[in-house]
Amino acid sequence: MNNAYPVLPLCLLLAACSTAKTPEPPPAVPLHWQAPNAVNATAMHSEWWRQFGSQQLGELIASAERDSHDLAAAQARVRQARAASIMAGAPLWPELKGGFAAGRERLLRGDGYSQLDSDRYDRDVDSYTGTLSASYELDFWGGRAAARDSAERNRQVSEYELATVRLTLLASVANSYLQTLALAEQAHIAAQNLANAENVLSLIEQRFQAGAATQLELAQQRSLVANQQRQLPLLHQQAMEARIALALLIGQPVQQLQLTTETFSQLHWPNIDAGLPSQLLSRRPDIASAEARLAAADADVTVARAAMLPSLPLTATLGTGADKFHDVLQNPFYTLAAGLTAPIFNAGKLAAGRDLSQARQEELLHSYRGAINNALADVEKALTAIAGLDRQRHWQEQERQQAQRAFELAQSRYQSGAETLLSVLETQRVLYRAQEDGVQLRLARMQAAIALYKALGGGWQS
Repeated sequence: MNNAYPVLPLCLLLAACSTAKTPEPPPAVPLHWQAPNAVNATAMHSEWWRQFGSQQLGELIASAERDSHDLAAAQARVRQARAASIMAGAPLWPELKGGFAAGRERLLRGDGYSQLDSDRYDRDVDSYTGTLSASYELDFWGGRAAARDSAERNRQVSEYELATVRLTLLASVANSYLQTLALAEQAHIAAQNLANAENVLSLIEQRFQAGAATQLELAQQRSLVANQQRQLPLLHQQAMEARIALALLIGQPVQQLQLTTETFSQLHWPNIDAGLPSQLLSRRPDIASAEARLAAADADVTVARAAMLPSLPLTATLGTGADKFHDVLQNPFYTLAAGLTAPIFNAGKLAAGRDLSQARQEELLHSYRGAINNALADVEKALTAIAGLDRQRHWQEQERQQAQRAFELAQSRYQSGAETLLSVLETQRVLYRAQEDGVQLRLARMQAAIALYKALGGGWQS
C-alpha cells in the first residue's frame, strides 16, 4: 500500500485538470414576435383539437393515442431508457454476492499425490463452503455518478421524444381529417358545377334544335360537361387516399375507419394566443429533448475524463467452511482486498474517447441552439401564414360572390339570346375556380392553426 502514496499527488493534479468546459449560453430570444398576433386570442389548451368544434376529430385523436404503433414504439423506448438509467446507477452502490458450494473428492485407486486431499487412508473427502462477498469501486473522480446522470438525462430525452411523437401524430391526424373533409367538400362543389353544366348543355341542345345555337357551341359545352365529370372520380380517389392515410395514422385498417357525416363547413378555427417568444423554451418538447441531450453529453465528458484517471476497487469476503456439513458454521473467515490501478499506455484510446465526448458535446450544443431558432421560425411562419390567409379569405369571398352573380346573369342573358355562349363558359370556369379556391383557403387556414398549435408545443409542459 505504501507504493500508492506517490500516486496521490498526481491524481489530485489530474482531477484539477478534469473539469468540464462550461457550455455556452443559449441564443438570445426576441422580446416579441415579428408576425402579427390574433386579436381576442385564446390561451393554449392541452386538448387543442377540441377548439375546432369537431366531435369526430376528438374521437380520431383518442383512437390514435390508443392504437398508434408509432406512439406505442415511443412508449417502449421510454421503458428501455428507464431500465438503462437504473442499470447505470447500480455501480454507485456496493455489489453483494452470496454463494454456497459443496464438493466430494474420491480417490478411485492408488495412494494419491500431493495435490489431492484424498489418499489411500481417506479415499473420500467432502467440503462445504459458504461465502458472502462485497465489491465496490470508489467514485473518486465522479465518473460513475456522471454515467448515472447521463443515463438519467437520456431517460428524459426519451420522454421528451415521446411527447414530440405524440404532438406530431395528433397534428398529422388533424391535418389528414381536415383534408378528407375538404376533398369531400370539393367533390360536392364539383357535383353542383356538373349539374350546372348539364343544365346549360340542356339549354344549348334546345337552342340547337331550334336553330339558335351552333354545333360549335354544343361541342364546347359537351366538352365542359365531360371535364366536370372527369373531376368527380379524381376527387373521390384523392378522398379515399386521404382516408387511407388517416387510418394508417390511427393504427387501423381503412375498412374499420368509420366517419360521421360531418361537413367541412361545420368546423371553425380558433384564434390562438402565441404568448411570448421566451415562453417557447418551456413549451416545446423538442427543445427540452435537445437540452437534455446536451446535459447527457456533458456528463459523458466527465465519464471519459474519469476513465483516464486511477481507480480504487475494494473487495471484502465473509465465509465459512468445513469437511462435514454439520460443521459448516464452525470455521468463519474473512478477506479484505484493495487495489489501485491506473492506465499507463493504451495507444491514445482513452484520450480519443475524451475528445470524442467533447466533440459530441459541441455538436449537441449547436443542435440545441438550432432547435431554439427552428422553433422560433416555426411560430413566425405559422403566424405569418394565418395573417396572410385571413386577408386572402376576405377578398376571396367577394370574388366567389361576384363570380356566382356573373354566372347567373350570363346564363339568364344567354337564355334570352342577349349573350354569347363564350361568356357563359367563362363565367362557369371562374365560378368553379372561385369555389375551389374558397375550400382550399379554408383548409389552409385550419392547417395554419394546427401548425401554430404544433409550433407552440401543443399545450405541452415540461
